[in-house]
Amino acid sequence: MTTTRTATDHSGDVRLSGITKTYGSFTAVHPLDLTVPEGSFFALLGASGCGKTTTLRMIAGLEEPTAGTVSLGGQDVSHLPPYKRPVNTVFQSYALFPHLDVFENVAFGLRRRGIRSVRKQVEEMLELVQLGEHARKKPHQLSGGQQQRVAVARALINHPRVLLLDEPLGALDLKLRRQMQLELKRIQTEVGITFIHVTHDQEEAMTMADTVAVMNAGRVEQLGPPAELYENPRTTFVANFLGTSNLLEAEVDAASGDDIVLRAGVSTLVLPRARCSAPATAGGKVLAGVRPEKISLVHADDSGEVPAGRNRITGRIAATSFTGVSTQYVVDSPVCPRFEVYAQNVDRDPRLVPGAEVVLHWNPAHTFGLDAAQDIDAGVGTAEEEALA
Repeated sequence: MTTTRTATDHSGDVRLSGITKTYGSFTAVHPLDLTVPEGSFFALLGASGCGKTTTLRMIAGLEEPTAGTVSLGGQDVSHLPPYKRPVNTVFQSYALFPHLDVFENVAFGLRRRGIRSVRKQVEEMLELVQLGEHARKKPHQLSGGQQQRVAVARALINHPRVLLLDEPLGALDLKLRRQMQLELKRIQTEVGITFIHVTHDQEEAMTMADTVAVMNAGRVEQLGPPAELYENPRTTFVANFLGTSNLLEAEVDAASGDDIVLRAGVSTLVLPRARCSAPATAGGKVLAGVRPEKISLVHADDSGEVPAGRNRITGRIAATSFTGVSTQYVVDSPVCPRFEVYAQNVDRDPRLVPGAEVVLHWNPAHTFGLDAAQDIDAGVGTAEEEALA
């Protein structure tokens, strides 16, 4: 079922052109231009109310755009009803028919279209989602993950050009959710059709998607491969929402060549120019950022062992948290009141306890720079609030 196409063939792309959605005076989605390549796994990531689900529903035909167009495979479908679009949607509530067994749930779409011989197609689809031995069970006899796979099979058997997934893993527990992330990615790779997935879970988006669009207040803040967004965020919202970032305000001391030299309190930091998305002129301000897992932590007594050329700041441990694979430290520093460090639990230094004076150091290449005019706390806490919702 895998499809192939040339690098210049865009006939199966999903294209949103100037698409907008307003409800009275409220704008849910601001003018949006977006292309989802055929055969890709694409994620719309953001907090509740950011416009991601509204965007998905406009692709599905469940919402009509206030302005702009939706094109699927080169065809303008903006005003077509859902049943005339080559798409299927899997929702968080799988909406399986409780009185039908798994086989008949999956066969439903084929039978509705008047297809009589369905056995071969249904068995192939159940094999794809690894549920062949459960064909005659009722939905209530299945786990949440198995029910989710039935819903995917029921949608895929209609051979849509695009499968839309609206928070499909939200009802599952953490362990099962992680298993299903890998399953969905496997299924998408095997069938080769376009998956567009809406989620508020950053790990989910980064695990499965080829491309992620981070949405905020009805706009796409940044779009790209997961690793690119994580390593090179262009806004404070993306830096804070997609994982955790330490951001500190610094003054540009010198900006020549490939590196920018920053002054943060009494510390001198080096920022690669290629990783700075803000204007950097001597005397100007930038926000210097570094991810917690990029940082090494040593007791102040061992500060002389820090290799030359590292970015470094000093501080005092305020709190520690043992998470199994790592210990998470919160450090109070003159340049950042709550500097976070994730240290892998290999050789733990017993001196690294709350109250200890420490030196934080990292490779300058892991520093990124953002415009200091932005809200340094944009996106902070949003992911945690979503997880508890």
